[in-house]
Amino acid sequence: MALKKIILIILPLLWGSMVFSQTNKKPKLILQITVDQLRGDLPEKFMKNMGEGGFRYLQEQGIWYTNAHYGHANTETVVGHTILATGADPSVNGMISNVWFDREKGKLVYNIEDDNCHILSSNADVDQSTEIDASQKLASSDGRSPRNIMVTTFSDELFLKNNGKSKIFGVSVKDRGAVTLAGHTGKAFWFSKSSGEFITSSYYYKAYPEWATNWNKSKIPAKNFGGKSWELMNDKSTYMYGDEDNMPWETDVAGFGITFPHKYQPADNKYFNNFLIYSPAGDDLTLDFAKALVKGESIGKDDITDFLSISFSSTDYVGHLFGPSSLEAEDNMLRLDKTLADLFAFINKEVGLENTLIILSGDHGGPEAPGYLKSKGIESGYVSPDEWDKNPSINRLKKQFGIGQELIQEFFPPYLYLNEKVITDKGLDLQEVEKAVALELMGIKGVALAVTRTELEQNELPDTYLTRKALRNFSIKRSGNILILFQPQYFINHYDGEVVAANHGGPWMYDSYVPVIFAGMHIKGQKVSRKIEPKDIVSTLSNLLGTKPPSGANGEVLKEIVE
Repeated sequence: MALKKIILIILPLLWGSMVFSQTNKKPKLILQITVDQLRGDLPEKFMKNMGEGGFRYLQEQGIWYTNAHYGHANTETVVGHTILATGADPSVNGMISNVWFDREKGKLVYNIEDDNCHILSSNADVDQSTEIDASQKLASSDGRSPRNIMVTTFSDELFLKNNGKSKIFGVSVKDRGAVTLAGHTGKAFWFSKSSGEFITSSYYYKAYPEWATNWNKSKIPAKNFGGKSWELMNDKSTYMYGDEDNMPWETDVAGFGITFPHKYQPADNKYFNNFLIYSPAGDDLTLDFAKALVKGESIGKDDITDFLSISFSSTDYVGHLFGPSSLEAEDNMLRLDKTLADLFAFINKEVGLENTLIILSGDHGGPEAPGYLKSKGIESGYVSPDEWDKNPSINRLKKQFGIGQELIQEFFPPYLYLNEKVITDKGLDLQEVEKAVALELMGIKGVALAVTRTELEQNELPDTYLTRKALRNFSIKRSGNILILFQPQYFINHYDGEVVAANHGGPWMYDSYVPVIFAGMHIKGQKVSRKIEPKDIVSTLSNLLGTKPPSGANGEVLKEIVE
């Protein structure tokens, strides 16, 4: 009887010790997946036709936060990716926009451009002849690095904790999708539309590693997609949007078309590589290269935690061209699900999902196309900042201040930059001019808020939904003279000659809403509806892995993951 009592006392202690040992086991690999423009409702919206092993695996065996929203104003690619990397708001990490005006250089600069380094491939110059995202065209150098990120990333802190022994990598079609998550201490690769290769810069390497050279020499884009088309994966009758394959608001870029099949054209066509990234093929290529990286670098093969970031960009391009409620977007989501299932199966074989901590989120959400909303009776429209300087109200101001030249020097969302030289030469008070312009802009259709740099710097604003988001986006060094936020369902649709169906970048819930999912390791399936922010991922990872938090991180630790 005494022995039975001892056993009853000891067994729970032994079991608790064993569970503690399992749940506190450090992962061999942290796999952080970012899906560009993955609005939070999209995975479950199309789950019905998804297979096993992708989003269903995450839903059934992961902790899925269904109420995650960004808290800043400018929901663009580099901004969201940098928050996911640093756990810090743009006001702290410095990445306030895809592009900002550098007052010292006197020009707009691209977020990760770096004159002090160069692309290693001579045939991979920046070439965005049909680029939807025209921001890269503004870069004066092909060099890329993370130096503009003002704080450390989680991957940096992991690298430091293990004295440089953790392998840190970032891969994406987009350069800023790869560079940000790789941090200052990792290595990044991205896709060149001019060469059809995954490239890197001299910031990371003096020469390509052998496995990367071999992948590029294999000409996989041409072999896999040359002369082929993006076809529907399933019978059209099974799709929610199967009867809506030819809508007037969808965008045809360079002949890619607005109906299935979308032809990639032969590999020697000047737009071939662009067409690949405007479709699920871009994600296929990203995955294929990431697999080569995992094998080539022996990722996750020892007891020191490695970090691999993969940013899938096709959802963003498809959303821009066709809108998220389109047959193209639906088929892309089904193919993304298949890509994720392929990735998880590969990682399970190479590292083991029980040894891998998976995090999946989006860098931002996205709006519906105005044409689609109008067809459903919801007001929506476009704004045209290029015309603001000629607006009658701005012309009145120019006459009032005696300015005959352009008063508005540049606008790149969400900041407007005034011609400060002209204002100074006229002996005018800059703050007075800023305030006057902001008041006039508030009267333009589509503008919800226009606040001056001074108001943001001195925090003279009422505490509202929009001003809170504006302040979290404000950087004294990089923000413009006036921050402008558009009304719900209003946005710019015209970039450098390219018209898009839908465009994210605002403060509203559809742009801030993304999923946050943790899976792998010891995690058991759970759905959490409590409101969180994506920046909480970094604080949670730091707490879980025992690193010091990145220098600017200020998110919450997600108790479901660490407890």
